[in-house]
Amino acid sequence: MSKHKLNTHQLLDDYRHLANYPTIAQETAAWVKTNPGVTKLDVQRWVQQRYGAVSFAKMKKSAAPLEIFGTIGEHIPASAVDQMYTVMRLPMATKGALMPDAHLGYAMPIGGVAVLEGAVSPSFVGYDISCMVQLSILDLDVNTFEQGRPHFAETLQSVTSFGMGADFARGAREHAVMEDSAWQALQIPAKLKAVAQQQLGSSGGGNHFADLVVIELLDNLESWCAGAQLVGLLTHSGSRGAGHKLATHYVKQAAAHTNLIAKGVPNGYEWLPLDHDLGREYLAAMTLMGDYAHANHDLIHDHFCRVAGLQTVQRIWNRHNYAWVEGNDVIHRKGATPANRGELGLIPGTSGTASYVVRGLGNAESLNSSSHGAGRWHSRSQAKREHDESRFQKHMTTNDIMHFGLAPDETFLAYKDIEMVMGLQAGVLVEPIARMTPRVVIMGGQSDDGD
Repeated sequence: MSKHKLNTHQLLDDYRHLANYPTIAQETAAWVKTNPGVTKLDVQRWVQQRYGAVSFAKMKKSAAPLEIFGTIGEHIPASAVDQMYTVMRLPMATKGALMPDAHLGYAMPIGGVAVLEGAVSPSFVGYDISCMVQLSILDLDVNTFEQGRPHFAETLQSVTSFGMGADFARGAREHAVMEDSAWQALQIPAKLKAVAQQQLGSSGGGNHFADLVVIELLDNLESWCAGAQLVGLLTHSGSRGAGHKLATHYVKQAAAHTNLIAKGVPNGYEWLPLDHDLGREYLAAMTLMGDYAHANHDLIHDHFCRVAGLQTVQRIWNRHNYAWVEGNDVIHRKGATPANRGELGLIPGTSGTASYVVRGLGNAESLNSSSHGAGRWHSRSQAKREHDESRFQKHMTTNDIMHFGLAPDETFLAYKDIEMVMGLQAGVLVEPIARMTPRVVIMGGQSDDGD
């Protein structure tokens, strides 16, 4: 009768993540060799007695505290709430919040905010790392803008490029971010850096946009008084193909690492410890992609102003897919705007409705956060099925909004009412200080880079 040789590496699977695993494996193999006839159970008992049993992180039975800023079913879909409660059952989750624009996402919902102690989750940041919004207030009066609106629309089209495959000729867009030492330190493949260079200064597809807006001040801002009307360039985009590739890589790394140290964690909810090389590496990659995303916006704004012969009077921006490290806590905002007390932020509406400049109120229950937009009512596939082209065209014509490249799943019909969303957070999370009306809207008309 043949005897099956014990596979000690397989038996030691629970110990693979330990730094001294090579020693454990070597000594176990030697013990098995000098003790012929031992069983799998004998080996496991010997290893536990010598090195101790390995403890695994597990999902908590009770969720950490979660604040929801809206009524479930009326303002926020139950599916998004269910996703958020799964986040709150992670072993290191300490607190969470769900913004009024929340909707179903991958793992953590869009509009979710979560604090993880000592850990960062790449999927809770999202696949479009550092997706962000930027506003440039221009030295252009409203009457001059309206009279020359077709010209300004043409100028904006000439300096923007959207969606997958969007790029510029080599040398057409340059920025110091491409010389950042982090590209080398992170050993980012030359091919991926080349893609980042080609897409530098471009915008993503899907809900990413470049709009010319008329700004009506609801409160004083800098040297302007309430009631003043201004003109601005408002853009929404992120870290493009490079960010998506890096996010995909680290989501996989988080899954592999979590599977070594935890049991029962659902797909997409994995994490990387801050005190592990992978955790530090991800944060460095996220920071680099944050700088890259910001560079994309700056280049769009700078090129538009240069070609149009305009100056930027003030620039406001914020990220809404990012992780902020505060001591040993990591605040993940996935489709949520930082709203610390006094902090200026931007909450875009839709291609056919208003957007807002807000001032944060520093609400601790929301983890100093607010919505990042109106939030989807319908998935992309549902929005395409239910799209009403005649209603859309009538709305855009009635409101005299010039528009280019809007996909059926990205019109105002696919989104919640921005006024409802603002009503749920005004005076609670933020103070609206300006209302921005879209006058020229340019979008990619194709799928998004991220979620």
